[in-house]
This record gives sequence, structure tokens and C-alpha cells, in this order.
Amino acid sequence: MMPSDAQIQAAAEGRQTHPAEPHSGGTAGRLNWLRAGVLGANDGIVSVAGIVVGVAGATSARGPIFTAGLAGLVAGAVSMALGEYVSVSSQRDSELAQLGQEKRELADTPETELTELTALYEAKGLSAATARTVAAELSAHDALAAHLDAELHIDPDDLVSPVQAAAASALSFTAGALLPLVAILLPPAALRVPITFVAVLIALGLAGALSARIGGSNVRRAVLRVVIGGALGLAFTYGVGHLFGTAIH
Repeated sequence: MMPSDAQIQAAAEGRQTHPAEPHSGGTAGRLNWLRAGVLGANDGIVSVAGIVVGVAGATSARGPIFTAGLAGLVAGAVSMALGEYVSVSSQRDSELAQLGQEKRELADTPETELTELTALYEAKGLSAATARTVAAELSAHDALAAHLDAELHIDPDDLVSPVQAAAASALSFTAGALLPLVAILLPPAALRVPITFVAVLIALGLAGALSARIGGSNVRRAVLRVVIGGALGLAFTYGVGHLFGTAIH
């Protein structure tokens, strides 16, 4: 039986048949960026908080605390940016290599590629006749785009940018790192560590809650996990700073 026009149109439109679905490519991409930003800020909070609280355990002077915190902020932001740049560059190189290979295969063996695309649509549940018709129509319109979408799940107009990823990672880390740095410097010496503890744990709780909501996991469990872990980490670094800072002159 030949496929109806409605079947062909629906299959050819693919992801466009339900544009309002929350798991569309654009929404997923934005959620991934937001999740990465939250995690970067969380890293900034924890890393710099550990440094400044540890130094505060050894001395009450603002100078060393500020210097250590600022050094941790800069080093962390640079490290995050470089790591993200290298990682995303590798991903982009891989995507570009796949794109180039697909172009060559389409130029050298178009019939083989058409058969492959047909098989992909059959695997998704279309009948052999409908799959062949859809594959032929999509190939006639834009064969490369059809293969990149169905076979490799790559959008050539939305390749990851290493520079954007590195900048976003550095900015989110810096934003998180500024909180403990400000919290430890502004209060009087006697209140620096307690206020920093409270500010950091509140920030970690908010970051944990946001991350859990983005990922669809249990908010309470995520908040407890990150707050308890942060509290233990801060207590440990303060103890190390107090113990070794006063013992070594």
C-alpha cells in the first residue's frame, strides 16, 4: 500500500510536528548552558570559599586573605576557561570531521547513502515504502541536512563554540567566587568566618536547588547534599589553616 500524503508530510517534518514540546533541541541547549553556568558558579563558590576560610583560620589580616582569594579566583577562572575551551574544541573538531565525511560519502555514493537514510527511518517505525519516499524527498531538498539530523544528530548551524563556552565558564566561576571573597572581607574580623559560612551555605543551597530543578531531580536531597558537603569542606579548610597557619612561622 502506498503511503498517504499525510504520512509523508508528517514523517518529513520530523521534529517539527510537535514544536511546543519542552524537550526540543533549542530548549535542551539552553538548559545545558544554564546547568553548566550553575555548576561553574558552584565551583567558584566552593573553591574560593575554601581558600579564604583556610587563610582566615591562619590570620585575621585582610591583605593575605584578599590576595589568596583573588589569586584563587583568577586561577580558577582561567583553569575553567582553558578546560572548557579544550573540551569543546575537541567536540567541535569531531563534529566538523563527521560533517566532512558525510559530505564526501554523499558525493561518492549517493545511492548507498539514500539506502542508509531509508533504513534509519524504517528503524524509527515507518514502513519501507514510506521510509523510502521520505528519504528521497528529504535528500532531494537537502541530503546533507537529512543525514546530519537522522544519522549524526548534528545541526550544522548550531555547532558548539569553544570561545563562548570558555567565556561562559570563566564568567560563571567568577560570579560564584566573588561571593565568598566579598563575604570574608567586609565584616569585622570576629565575624568574617561565621558570616562567610552562612553566605556560602545559602548560595550553595540555592545553586543546588536550581540545578536539581533543571535536571528534574529531588530538590531537597540535592540541597542537603551540597550544603552538608560545603559545610564539611569549609570546616576542614578552616581547621587546616588554623592548625598549620599558627604552627608555622
